[in-house]
Amino acid sequence: MAAAAAAAATKGNGGGGGRAGPSEGSGTRKKKGPGPLATAYLVIYNVVMTAGWLVIAVGLVRAYLAKGSYHSLYYSIEKPLKFFQTGALLEVLHCAIGIVPSSVVLTSFQVMSRVFLIWAVTHSVKEVQTEDSVLLFVTAWTVTEIIRYSFYTFSLLNHLPYLIKWARYTLFIVLYPMGVSGELLTIYAALPFVRQAGLYSISLPNKYNFSFDYYAFLILIMISYIPLFPQLYFHMIHQRRKVLSRSEEHKKFE
Repeated sequence: MAAAAAAAATKGNGGGGGRAGPSEGSGTRKKKGPGPLATAYLVIYNVVMTAGWLVIAVGLVRAYLAKGSYHSLYYSIEKPLKFFQTGALLEVLHCAIGIVPSSVVLTSFQVMSRVFLIWAVTHSVKEVQTEDSVLLFVTAWTVTEIIRYSFYTFSLLNHLPYLIKWARYTLFIVLYPMGVSGELLTIYAALPFVRQAGLYSISLPNKYNFSFDYYAFLILIMISYIPLFPQLYFHMIHQRRKVLSRSEEHKKFE
């Protein structure tokens, strides 16, 4: 979820369809980018996704100003959130057909983890939709995605403002822990309702001789954050130093 998305946030692989910025390559050879048609499509896709997450951001602000409270703001942006986060599944297709040079497996994991949290947890367990933790991860996702898709758009146009690059490699310091906290608290809040309803669980006996405990599955997901969070977070810190220091060196020679 946030752990998966954060990995993409520092690699320039992206799901959105962006190449790494001009100073982000690991070597001196420039990788060949997508063709003109693919580039045009990816620019349009990233512009649409940027606009979509901006709609979500504006929806949150408007709902807060109208209510005068940050509680239960999820309902004001539920539909666009589901639409644009699910729309990120196209990023898997981009990798599969080769217009984005990223791992299909890694991108699938990154995208599906978020789609899972939206549909299999927040949508399926109505009781958690009023939890403040939902607003926590939605806010973190929204700011992250506006920056990420803007980054991809300008990178594809070969005109990446330093401010966007700086924001992409700096704001995660706050947004990543914020998103992870919101995701974990939301899953935790869903656990008693999942157990009570037996949601998505399969009990024995049945003709397939197969059982599945969704409650236990969610607990395993929460536990998986323990090794992933520090590993990815410090990797991102390292990437930040490398990318931004390279940008500073490039400025000195200009």
